[in-house]
Amino acid sequence: MRVNINLWIIFLFISTIGLGQISGDSIIQENIEYRTNLNAHYSDSAHSPLKGKDLKEFDSLPFFPIDTSYYIIAKFVKIKKGKTFKMKTSTARKPVYKVYGKAVFTIGDTTYELMIYQNVALTKREGFEDFLFLPFNDFTNGNETYGGGRYLDLRIPKGDSIVIDFNKAYNPYCAYTDGYSCPVPPRENGLKTYIKAGVKFEGEEH
Repeated sequence: MRVNINLWIIFLFISTIGLGQISGDSIIQENIEYRTNLNAHYSDSAHSPLKGKDLKEFDSLPFFPIDTSYYIIAKFVKIKKGKTFKMKTSTARKPVYKVYGKAVFTIGDTTYELMIYQNVALTKREGFEDFLFLPFNDFTNGNETYGGGRYLDLRIPKGDSIVIDFNKAYNPYCAYTDGYSCPVPPRENGLKTYIKAGVKFEGEEH
């Protein structure tokens, strides 16, 4: 069983997370660089989840157009004494996560909340002590995006706000290849809206 931690992708996300309000041009440039690096990762047979014909014919992941309105500075609420629990995955594996906090934000005129988690085992690895994980579902799943939901990687913020850039939402490896164990977004992180940003999904799901 291959565990879907995707450490390289996590490092990529962590290194390109915005730390505050930045210009629209900067957001676009940051996401262009991110997409270039992500495509390079998927084209590298040593690391890519793509196999065989899919890898050979790979040119680029399908993305929604970069939309700066999906670069959101959300209110961050730390959960005191957040519970630990075993998160459901696509296999029998159930890694232990801690409920770390929640992000509160608006899209249009509607306010949403997403819970943010911390992988207990991963925080013991050097360089991942402040890593946070935000899996979510939205109304695009199963149509324009992967039916099993998408992920965002974050860092522990220093204050009471946190950047949620949905342009960096990505699919778990399970979307592309059998054999990986991928966290399933908890029910509480189902957004009742369309998030038309980040990586799309085309083709047959695994």
